[in-house]
Amino acid sequence: MSRFFSTLFLLMSLSLSQIIYSHGETPPNGGKFTVVLDAGHGGHDPGNLGNGFKEKDIALKIVLQVGAILEKDPNINVIYTRKDDSFVDLYVRGKIANEAKADLFVSVHCNSHNSSAHGTETFVLGLHANKRNFEVAKNENSVIYLEDDYEVNYAGYDINSPESFIGLTIMQEEFLDNSILLAKSIQDNFTGKLKRVDRGVKQAGFIVLHQTFMPSVLVETGFLTYKPEGSYLNSSKGKSDMATSIADAVLKYKHSVDENIGDDFSFEVKDHTSHASNTTATNSSDGVDTVEGVTFRVQIAAGSSAIETKSYNFKGLSPISREKEGNIYRYYYGEVASYESVKELQQKAKKKGYGTSFIVAFKNGEKVKVKSVLNSM
Repeated sequence: MSRFFSTLFLLMSLSLSQIIYSHGETPPNGGKFTVVLDAGHGGHDPGNLGNGFKEKDIALKIVLQVGAILEKDPNINVIYTRKDDSFVDLYVRGKIANEAKADLFVSVHCNSHNSSAHGTETFVLGLHANKRNFEVAKNENSVIYLEDDYEVNYAGYDINSPESFIGLTIMQEEFLDNSILLAKSIQDNFTGKLKRVDRGVKQAGFIVLHQTFMPSVLVETGFLTYKPEGSYLNSSKGKSDMATSIADAVLKYKHSVDENIGDDFSFEVKDHTSHASNTTATNSSDGVDTVEGVTFRVQIAAGSSAIETKSYNFKGLSPISREKEGNIYRYYYGEVASYESVKELQQKAKKKGYGTSFIVAFKNGEKVKVKSVLNSM
């Protein structure tokens, strides 16, 4: 077991070393929604060769078509881990996404099996629910043995050991809900629009997903080993169909993120504003509008989904913080010690369209009533 915990620590360290940004920083590329598209395999790694079809070529062509569709949206920035027949290490693919501060990572593959299995399935990172998921992950993860210095890059990771996958889930837990949201949308398009056989949204320990620090999915577009499906995926129509379905799902996901900010939380507004709206910040004789240990924030939104706290998700407001209370995520703008200053932030939020925003007070990190703070000034 000591080897396992050593491996787990090093895997976590590798991921943490790639988290090189803070949510308060200005996003690159003008604050656009950034999608990293990853074509599986490449170069001296052909992927699977079921019925003579090449996974690396099909995946690349699908990815390039997905990118071409997304690039038509001026608010989306597309980055590719490869745009030609080149080999890219798995950890490098994740590094590309992390350094780009991407909002989504989508890896495209083609499946294989020694049976007549066919259909589409989309994976998010997690523990294997069954042997089949474990085998799929093993097949995709085996590419690490084609990389130089894989012993160093993957810290003695053993693709044949289910124990090794436990550490792979830790860093992605924060993004699991959003990863599943995207994965389900992709599967719905495959099965609803294209009438492909639905093999579902699944969890498995893919190294390429473990390396990323954002919502991430791995798409298995079909089985090359099932000749009718392999022929379809190798055709121009098949690749175009797959690309359109994936791109539409990404666009739908982006729209859901844009629209999900600002869920109705009017039931809270009355509790927080009725007692403070007509109160000035100069209740004390000396005019001081601060209290030791107390800070103020402006709550601008609340909802059931965890949205990245990037400024472009909140109409340019920054800094944004997020806290979870029960099943609800609350989003706050700013954090200041002065009540006059927080009122100015609230006005800025309202001008941006957050008309129901309200002021919240915290004392030593715990939420307290604004009225009690004002009365103590």
